Amino acid sequence: MRLRIQCARSHHVAAVYATDVGLVYVAPVRARSHGAHDLPDEPHGNQDPHRWFDLLAAGEGPTVDDALPAWCNCGHRTLSRTTVLEWLDSGEHRVVID
Repeated sequence: MRLRIQCARSHHVAAVYATDVGLVYVAPVRARSHGAHDLPDEPHGNQDPHRWFDLLAAGEGPTVDDALPAWCNCGHRTLSRTTVLEWLDSGEHRVVID
């Protein structure tokens, strides 16, 4: 994990992981608190997990959206791809947002 993004109430909003293919942005797609982990339940069986994944590469053109969806128990949020990359470039490991 390269970066953890939390809200002011310490809920997990999103994270960025370094992988072989590049930086990957991961965010839960629904707000549901569960103890210390504060992450949504993972479904059982063949259902898809409720997470948003996106390669965090900066890019240009109409196919690259700067808005990244994010969620926590406080509600829906939108993060900027550019801002997340700036946090990584400045060496941040944990960011608290309002």
